[in-house]
Amino acid sequence: MAVISQLAPAGSALAATVAWGVSDFVGGYASRRANAFLLTTIAHVSGTTLMVLLALLFRSPFPARHDLVWAIAAGLFGGVALAVFYRALSQGNMGLTAPISAVLGAAIPTAFGIFTEGLPTPLRILGFLSACIGIWLISRSEGPEGRPHGLGTAFFAGFCFAGYFLCIKEAGDGSVFWIAGLSRFVSFLTTGAIVLATRQFRPMDRTGVLWGIAAGVLDISGSAFFIHSSQTGRLDTAVLISSLYPAITVLLARFFLDEHFSRWKFVGLLAALLAVPMIAW
Repeated sequence: MAVISQLAPAGSALAATVAWGVSDFVGGYASRRANAFLLTTIAHVSGTTLMVLLALLFRSPFPARHDLVWAIAAGLFGGVALAVFYRALSQGNMGLTAPISAVLGAAIPTAFGIFTEGLPTPLRILGFLSACIGIWLISRSEGPEGRPHGLGTAFFAGFCFAGYFLCIKEAGDGSVFWIAGLSRFVSFLTTGAIVLATRQFRPMDRTGVLWGIAAGVLDISGSAFFIHSSQTGRLDTAVLISSLYPAITVLLARFFLDEHFSRWKFVGLLAALLAVPMIAW
C-alpha cells in the first residue's frame, strides 16, 4: 500500500509531463505563424472553460479564501510565463528553449521542497540527479557559439514557471478543477492585458485558433495533473517529474519538424527516462 501511495503522485506528474510536452509543441508550432500573446490568450480561454465545466459537472466545492489567493497568484505567474514562453519558442530552436525554461522552473521549487519537507530517500536523490542531467543534456546547445535567439525570454519564463509551481503548492488541498480553472482565468486576464497593452491584434486564421484551443486544453490538463500530484505527494517529486516534459517536446520537434537530434540529446532522454522510476519509488 505504501508503494502504491508513492506511485500515485508520480503517475499524475508523469501524465502532466506528457500533456505539457505535447502542449508546448503545439503552442510553439502555432506561435510561429500567429501572434504568441494572442495565441496564449486563446489557449487560456479554452483551458479555463474546460476546468470550470468539470468543476460544475462534478460539483466540486469552491476553494477557501487562502487557497483562492494562492490560486490567483499562481495565475499571475502562469500567465506571464506561458506568454513569454510561447514568444521564446516562436524565435526558433524549440529543442533549446523548452528545456532551459524547464531547468529553471524545476530547480527553485525543488530546492524549496527539500528545505520544507526534508531530504528524500537516497534513491530519489539519485533520481533527482539523473533528471537534472537529462534536462541539461537535452538543453545543451550544439549550434555555433554565441547567444541563441530567445534565450533571455526562456530564462524569464523559467523564473515565472517556478513562481507558478510554488503558488500552486501553497494553494492547498482544494478542488483541482477550481484551482486549475481559477488560476488559468487569472492567467487569461494577464495575457489579455498584455495583448491590449502591446496592441498585438494581428489576425489569426481558423487553423491558428484551433491550434490555440488544442494547446490550451492540453496545458490545463497538465496543470490539473500537476496540482493533484503536488497535493498527494512531495513538491520536489511532482516538480521534477513533470519538468521532464521537454523530452516530449524535443521528440515531437525531431519527428515532425526535423529539428537536430544529437547523441547527447538521446543520452539526456535516457537519463530522464531512468529518473522517473527512481523518483517515483
